[in-house]
Amino acid sequence: MKAVHYITLGSASILIALLYWGGNTIPPLKKHDHDHQPQQGGMAQGPNTMKPASFDSLLAASKKLLPKTAADTVKTIENELTAIRDSSRMAAVFVRLSGVYERNKQFPIAAYFSGKAGKLEKSAKDLTFAGQIFLQLMQDEHSPSVQLWEAGEAVSCLEQSAQIDPNNEDTKLALATAYIEGSGEPMKGVAILRAVTAEKPDDIPANMLLGRMSIQSGQFDKAVKRFETVLKVEPSNSEAMYFLAQAYEGLGNKEKTIELLERCKTLVNKPDFSKEIDRKINSLK
Repeated sequence: MKAVHYITLGSASILIALLYWGGNTIPPLKKHDHDHQPQQGGMAQGPNTMKPASFDSLLAASKKLLPKTAADTVKTIENELTAIRDSSRMAAVFVRLSGVYERNKQFPIAAYFSGKAGKLEKSAKDLTFAGQIFLQLMQDEHSPSVQLWEAGEAVSCLEQSAQIDPNNEDTKLALATAYIEGSGEPMKGVAILRAVTAEKPDDIPANMLLGRMSIQSGQFDKAVKRFETVLKVEPSNSEAMYFLAQAYEGLGNKEKTIELLERCKTLVNKPDFSKEIDRKINSLK
């Protein structure tokens, strides 16, 4: 199964890869030692003291950006909601409200109301979809407080989805990402990924996530094992090959790094990518 979300790492060289594989990514990882216990001399990260943006303020700002016809439609739907007492009927109205904001490119608010509908209907599919939308929104969000709010909404939707359908791997991986990126409890995400690989040692998305986190935390030997596991299953997985090269570079093995980059270049076979790889190889020689 192909993961919907692979972690985007905070490294300039990794941005090369994201141009070719990173279409579904989220903001850079904070510096955690994700795969195992903190390394000697490392500093544990304290709790996040920033407060998430308030939904009411985000809603008010979005309403100001709506054209008059859309604003009038929103007001009409909101009036309908105040008159409804049956939660099962509310879900359909929230879907309509979400549609208005989506059509007017107010995507965080659209995702919020979509998630509200999914929670009322107890739809694992809709909740996972809303959670994944929030993870995608985090990628381009410039405001840390809004990004934190989006992360919290992703966790909320995905946690409920996982309770309804605990065996859905896409939901597990998305929830792990949400924990790692926004909840302030990254080890919850790591625990989910470890549980996946304990049951399915060759699971490609989970190993990719753990491998990239190992690179971020400087545990290059662990990253090598993760990406080699992926390549045993998918020998032509150019993304895994690229990050395996990054791991070997971190270990100081230039010869192996260059070998893997050359193989990766052949697999991808795109002129712009080849130029970047050649530039990278020349810097290693």
